[in-house]
Amino acid sequence: MVNSASKCEIYAECGMKSIREIYKTGRGPSSSHTIGPEKAAMMFKEKYTDADRFRVVLFGSLAKTGEGHGTGEVLIKTFAPISADIELDCETTDLPHPNTMDLYAYKNSEEIGTCRVLSVGGGIIEVLGQEVVETPYIYPHKCFSDIAAYCKEKEIRIWQYVEEVEGEEIWHHLDLIWQTMKDCIRAGLKTTGTLPGALKLQRKANFLFNQRHIDESSETRENRIVCSYAYAVSEQNAAGETIVTAPTCGASGVLPAVLLYQQEKRNFSDTEILRALATAGLIGNLIKTNASISGAECGCQAEIGSACSMASAALAELFGMAIEQVEYAAEVAMEHHLGLTCDPIYGLVQIPCIERNAVAAMRAINAVSLANFLSGTRKISFDLVVQTMYETGKDLSKIYRETSEGGLAKLYY
Repeated sequence: MVNSASKCEIYAECGMKSIREIYKTGRGPSSSHTIGPEKAAMMFKEKYTDADRFRVVLFGSLAKTGEGHGTGEVLIKTFAPISADIELDCETTDLPHPNTMDLYAYKNSEEIGTCRVLSVGGGIIEVLGQEVVETPYIYPHKCFSDIAAYCKEKEIRIWQYVEEVEGEEIWHHLDLIWQTMKDCIRAGLKTTGTLPGALKLQRKANFLFNQRHIDESSETRENRIVCSYAYAVSEQNAAGETIVTAPTCGASGVLPAVLLYQQEKRNFSDTEILRALATAGLIGNLIKTNASISGAECGCQAEIGSACSMASAALAELFGMAIEQVEYAAEVAMEHHLGLTCDPIYGLVQIPCIERNAVAAMRAINAVSLANFLSGTRKISFDLVVQTMYETGKDLSKIYRETSEGGLAKLYY
């Protein structure tokens, strides 16, 4: 018997917001550390238009890895031409979220306004004391079991459920997202050189794409091309170029890599790809709503694990698999990322992040293969593995949650 939480007692009381919350276009390298803080600064600047100085205090992960992620640079650029002082508080621990920031506005040396903002992942922010609703709660369901039951009753696929809730205009949005994803891969494949930051890491996407193995089988070629696409996006992200969160900047290479490869290999139409993106978006939405997509909150399992789940579900949709197989693919992908730590060296979204995108892309393909054969024997539901990921993330030591205080970040010299 499948263990599921059909009543969703463990989940939020509201439904879910639009999958537009999952797919955001912006500059890397981190949705939590760059896109979110940029959005907070823009909001604060617009509210206090008469301020002659701003001050921002970064806490938790924002303070400990903000320099490597370029958080301060983004904030200063956003507040310009008004000056902004950036302070790092690495000591305060009693925080509502690991990505907490306090913003202050001044005029004639007097404080005229302040607010506390949480960058909760995927470029999404929350302002304490007020509800920031970028999009309304539009989905009536908030766990996979209920969505699956609804789709079966109406005899529709997941992408049709997304269209029913979001309206036909969602396809225009997803088309723009898909074009941006492809542009990012193409740009990343063409670019060579060294990534910014103290690691002086060489770009590898171009080499992977162009260097055919001396004895290359079809399986080896698939691995090489998929990985080159994942590297291309991840390297663009690390360089601060434009990417699409899927669901985050740090995990942005997984989904576009597998989708573009399969489109080229099997001649899937853009319409079919957009339907796969809708299915993947719903999976990411479920994880964001019921757990977390923030590495600072739950480790890299919340970012790369979520991306792998999204990619697996997207592939299952592309291949026309049953909803039970879509669920199994997404569940397997997440289950085997449980406990994955977030320990970026020097706070840069480079090692292990870039390589990890490539590995997760191949895992997504493997998860779909398993789902094709074994979905009827599964014991673990997608809802259960999402709950497990969240609890596991909360139990992880803080040094393994994007603080660069443990693991590779601690041991690399």
